[in-house]
This record gives sequence, structure tokens and C-alpha cells, in this order.
Amino acid sequence: MTKRVKIAWLYLAAALFVALNLYLVVQKDFYLAFSLPIVLGILLLYIFSLDKVILLISFLTPLSINIEDMDVGLAVSLPVEPMLAGVLVLFTAKFLYERNYDKKIALHPIALVIYGMFGWMIITTFTSEIPMVSVKYILSRLWFVVPSFFVAALVFKRITNLHWFIWLYIFSLIIVIFYTVINHASYGFSDDSAHWVMSPFYNDHTAYGAALAIYLTYAVAYAFYPGLKSWQRFFVITVVVLLTIGTILSLSRAAWISIAAALGVLIVVLLHIKFRWIFAAFVTFVIVIFSFQHQIIDSLEKNKQDSSNNLAEHVRSITNISSDASNLERINRWQAAIRLYNERPFFGWGPGTYQFVYAPYQRSQEKTIISTNAGDGGNAHSEYIGPLSEMGVIGMLLVFLLVGVMVYSGLKTHKRARNKEARILTLAATLALISYFVHGILNNFLDTDKLSLPVWGSMAIIVVMDLYFADREDIRLADSDDSQSAKKE
Repeated sequence: MTKRVKIAWLYLAAALFVALNLYLVVQKDFYLAFSLPIVLGILLLYIFSLDKVILLISFLTPLSINIEDMDVGLAVSLPVEPMLAGVLVLFTAKFLYERNYDKKIALHPIALVIYGMFGWMIITTFTSEIPMVSVKYILSRLWFVVPSFFVAALVFKRITNLHWFIWLYIFSLIIVIFYTVINHASYGFSDDSAHWVMSPFYNDHTAYGAALAIYLTYAVAYAFYPGLKSWQRFFVITVVVLLTIGTILSLSRAAWISIAAALGVLIVVLLHIKFRWIFAAFVTFVIVIFSFQHQIIDSLEKNKQDSSNNLAEHVRSITNISSDASNLERINRWQAAIRLYNERPFFGWGPGTYQFVYAPYQRSQEKTIISTNAGDGGNAHSEYIGPLSEMGVIGMLLVFLLVGVMVYSGLKTHKRARNKEARILTLAATLALISYFVHGILNNFLDTDKLSLPVWGSMAIIVVMDLYFADREDIRLADSDDSQSAKKE
């Protein structure tokens, strides 16, 4: 086929496409056909450039919209969740055909803990109160973890992709920040509106705040990244300011606490404080809490400060367990989860089942104005207590193990890294994860694309830094080295 014939076929296909769309619009009032080129383009990316798909997903995640409570019973985040499911299917098919995956990544301690978590999910599905819910839960967790961790780790072996993965999410998150601030301003920056003005992009201010805390950590890290030009560093500082404004206006107290925790760990790392002193301080803190628990509770119950537009008052409301509805509802959910655990301490009630079984385990004196008798208000509001009720004590211990292995791997890699870039990126990923899992004491979002992508992606960054970049003298030569080796092959 000559070049002229190929061009003729291209024009003919374009003409037919335009004619088809005109017919569908005029006669059928159907506009979705215009999206066909975009769909075809994305399908080609899936086939020929899966790394670009991961980067595209990173950009689209903050802008995705959750569709639920439809007549067909659909609950999905569009367009990201179908795209993640597509990556899972393609990756699984390719793995089954080639029987080949990077063994270093597959056998990394973080990956081994993930296998253990999925293994225990499968076991507890057999004993689940609602097996179909648990099966759906495992499938959704697979399409979050496999693309965001196992596929992303392969993509991040090219350092440029790692940078783009972080910044594409930040770029679209800034769009959400502008949308949220403008929307919030139209309601006079009121406390009540702060909970939902980020909708439809984020369900509420807590998930929005958790994402802001993670990427504020990354942005601050890039402010110290070596080799940046003056305009690039000015741009990064501007992004830090925007993310800080977004975090403050989110009025997410959990996000503020998580940032403070990450900052505390950063100070410990920079001061090179020995682990034994940290452990001793932690043990002392726990002993003091348990020794004076009644006095502490009495003091907290005296705090009557509710959520407020005033930042100082809003901070004081964090410890209000006497009248703040948000705090009291968390305690209500936790109490219900503990009662569920007491009834089934080893296997739990099944992955993903909490929201369907906790209603009868609420107590009337613990309910709040935002409690529901039907128990349809969502999850247990904790990344630790939720698994305790759903998968028993082993489920919760596996979460603690994941956090411990992640922090240990991150800090160990940061310490031994031979180049500044790897040290900064590893520490940023570790602190971002610490911020999330501290936030996870009060909320849980790993069943959503908004937080699953950055959380599992940050773990993939630690793994790749540990295995491929920490021992390099200059991380900036990594891409050129990879491209040269690819040409030789």
C-alpha cells in the first residue's frame, strides 16, 4: 500500500467518523460518539505504553467523580476505577502469558506483607457474614493495589516517570483547590460548607485533607531537590503555598494532626535521634496514658469547644469528646467495631462487611445526631479498627506490620542512600505515608481511588528507591543509563 493510498484511507475514515457523529447527534441526540477517538487513544496506550496509562490515571484521580446510588446499584469512581481495573486485567494476562515479573520487587518485604494481607482477606472471605460483599471488596482492593504498587514500581524504574506520577496528581489537585476555595468563598468560608465544597471531586473534607497532607509533604521535599533552576524552585514554593492554603481551609483536623506527626518524624530524622530513645519515649507515653487515663478522659470531657470557623477554636475542638458530633460519631463507630470484634475475634465478620453489620451493635447512649439506625453511614473510620472488626486480630496486626515494614524500609533506605535525590524522595514518600497512616487512626480511605493511588504509589517509590536508586552516585543519570541498555538489547 502506497503512502497516497494510506492517506486516502485516513481521510475516508475521518469523513465516515464525522458523518456518523452528525447522524447520531441530529437524529438520535447522542453525543458520546465524539469520545471515540479518546477511547481509542487510551486503548492504544494500554497496548503499547502502559506507563503512560499509569501517569494518566495519576492526573485524572483528583478529578474523578464518584457515581453511586444509581438504579442499577452502581458505585464507581469515573473514569479512574475502570481504568485501574483495565490495568489489572492487562497486567494479569501479561503475567500469566510471560510468567515474568521483577523478582526483586516481588520479594521486597513490603510486597511480602501485601501478599499476607491478601491471603488473610481470602481466608476470612470463606467465613464472611456476607461472602459476596467480601469478594467484591477483594476485587476492588486488587485493582487499587496491583496498578498502584506492582505496575507502578516497574514504571518508576524510569525516574522521570516517578516525578511525573507525583506532579500530575499535584497539578490536578491544584485545580480542585481552586474549585474548592472559590466554592467555599461563595458560602463565606463557613464551617458547615467546608465539609462538602470539594464535592463532587472528593466526598468530604477529610479525604480531601488527607490527599493535601500527602502532596504537601512531597511539594516541600521538592523545594529542596538539587539541580532545580530558579524558576522551577519558585514554582515549587508557589505550589507549597497553594497546598498549605488548601490544607488550612479544608478544616480537616485529622489532616493537621497527620502533618504535625510527619513533621515530628522529620525532626527526629534530622537530629539523628537513636531509635532506642524514641522507643523509650513511646513506651513512657503509653504508660502515662494508661496510668492517668481516667484523669485524661475527665479533662477531655470538660472541653465543650465545637468545630468553628476560628482556627484556634477549631484546633481546640480536636479533643472535644463531650459535644462535638464528628468526634462522638467516630467513637460510636469504634465502639460498634470493638463489639463486632469481641463476638468474632479471630476471623472477623468478613472484608468490607462493617458498614452492613454494625447497626445493631450501636448503643443508644453513644449515638449522635449524625448516626443512622440503618447503619448505612459508611465504614469504621479507622484503618486499624476497621480491619479488626472485619478480619479479626490478625487483620489489624497485618496493617501494623505493613506500616512498620514501610517505615523501616523508608528510613533505612534514606539513611544508606548515596545521592541526595534518593534521600529526599525516599524520605518524602516515607513522611507522606506516615501522615496518611496517622490520619488513618481517625479515618480510612484505602477503599477509594483518591487515596489508594498515592498511598500504594508511595510504597512503590520506597521499594524502587531501595532496590534501584539508593546505591547510585547520581540518580539523574538513571534514565540515560536505562535508555542506553535498552538500545543494546
